Amino acid sequence: MSKYIFITGGVISSLGKGITAASIGAILKRRGCRIRLQKFDPYINVDPGTMNPFQHGEVYVTEDGTETDLDLGHYERYTGQQTGRDSNFTSGQIYASIIEKERRGDFLGGTVQVVPHVTHEIKTCVRKLSAEDVDVVISEIGGTVGDIEGLPFLEAIRQMRHDEGRGNVLYIHLTLVPYIRAAGEIKTKPTQQSVGKLREIGIQPDILICRSEVSIGDEARRKIALFCNVDEASVIEEKDVEHSIYEIPKLLMQQRLDEIIARDLQLNVGPPEMEDWEDMLERLLHPSDKVRIAVVGKYIRLQDAYKSIYEALTHAGIANHVQVDVVRLEAEELIQGDLEEQFKDVQGILVPGGFGTRGVEGKIKAVQYARERSIPFLGICLGMQCAVIEFARSVLRWEKANSAEFELDTPYPVIALLDEQRRLTAMGGTMRLGAYPGILVLGSKAMAAYGAQEITERHRHRYEFNNDFREAFESAGMLFSGLSPDGKLVEILELKDHPWFVATQAHPEFKSRPTEAHPLFREFVSVSRGI
Repeated sequence: MSKYIFITGGVISSLGKGITAASIGAILKRRGCRIRLQKFDPYINVDPGTMNPFQHGEVYVTEDGTETDLDLGHYERYTGQQTGRDSNFTSGQIYASIIEKERRGDFLGGTVQVVPHVTHEIKTCVRKLSAEDVDVVISEIGGTVGDIEGLPFLEAIRQMRHDEGRGNVLYIHLTLVPYIRAAGEIKTKPTQQSVGKLREIGIQPDILICRSEVSIGDEARRKIALFCNVDEASVIEEKDVEHSIYEIPKLLMQQRLDEIIARDLQLNVGPPEMEDWEDMLERLLHPSDKVRIAVVGKYIRLQDAYKSIYEALTHAGIANHVQVDVVRLEAEELIQGDLEEQFKDVQGILVPGGFGTRGVEGKIKAVQYARERSIPFLGICLGMQCAVIEFARSVLRWEKANSAEFELDTPYPVIALLDEQRRLTAMGGTMRLGAYPGILVLGSKAMAAYGAQEITERHRHRYEFNNDFREAFESAGMLFSGLSPDGKLVEILELKDHPWFVATQAHPEFKSRPTEAHPLFREFVSVSRGI
């Protein structure tokens, strides 16, 4: 029977529950536990797929094509464990499922209520990850304790201990211990009040993880333990790390969090296997060189909008033993800007994905700058489409070439809607989503990077390269180095006479890991380093 860990957060949002949950998963897995992770989001949207990146950040896509919260990216990067459709649930999904059952008559005319029906549905979703080959299910509850929309989820996890037994359920609460710089003091009262709110709901946390700018010290630890009714050893300090979030698993292990969890849940664990993680940290914290990479995006002001891109660049830096300094450039500002000044001292240019026309012309100018000056370039999704448009306009001299997404009546629709997308009217969950296979061309830069001819990558898009123009592009020097197995869809393209000009319709950043950088990012940074 699987056991359960529930992670809640208090005081303020953005404390890092996702990274903490991922770190806990990592340290348990490295002690031999078979784990699964999931995230519950209290918002009413069915999934984040149609949400504005400025509000929600990146949409992470799993192997099975589920559009999920960006925290699932942390789960996969830290643990190497794939997530899927049973790893992210929202209030919208919960209520949609219940209403469908009610309309079908499943409740036999009974009154449908938050308790027991909504809470039962939530518990059913928690148990979807339970299996004979899973020792621990780790569930992160989004939002902050006290949020009205989160109450059904807290009530559901309260019931879980009653259902499963005390030794099978563990509650971990992440909270803030603020440091008042003017007074030179840390304050435990917000943590006390947050735990008090949890206890009103009926949940007594077993472990407290305290976020703080500075070390909380033994006195504060004892005070928190006393007032929050938690063992002193179970008050874990999570001080802001100096260099990287990948230091957090080691920080938690130094305080024996893995041992405390194993003891409380009576888990049979082995010695920790951290050698590759330690090697990764050594490379990350002590690089031998630096490389400057420009990321030209349309949501650049929000850190989380390109979370996996930035992490994949960090991973590539680790693989090359260099520090990657990211220069974030707003695509719109490049349209009329001084490109020489904007790209000063930049050694590589990356153009990521996005939707809509805003900033596209700036991205196209960035592609042209990289192509004409032989600066290493990596295009991702919309970045690949911008590379196609730029090539058509500048090399083929089709000045009005464009994507049908941006200009329906363009005479040269070099990017066009997928055939299966033409009849769709719903926006959510209807794109080309998830992992698809690809075949690489022998002798191409892409195949040299992957070291294999057959690959799979995750996708999230509606538009593709228009095959009506393939011959013209090839005649002008573009190599379509990655195709779908039937040869109909362009997955990767590159330029033969350029040091590194590679673009993919996929999202390779979703499969990059700190201990195993994605091949395209690894080689992109490697070539950029030599420029």
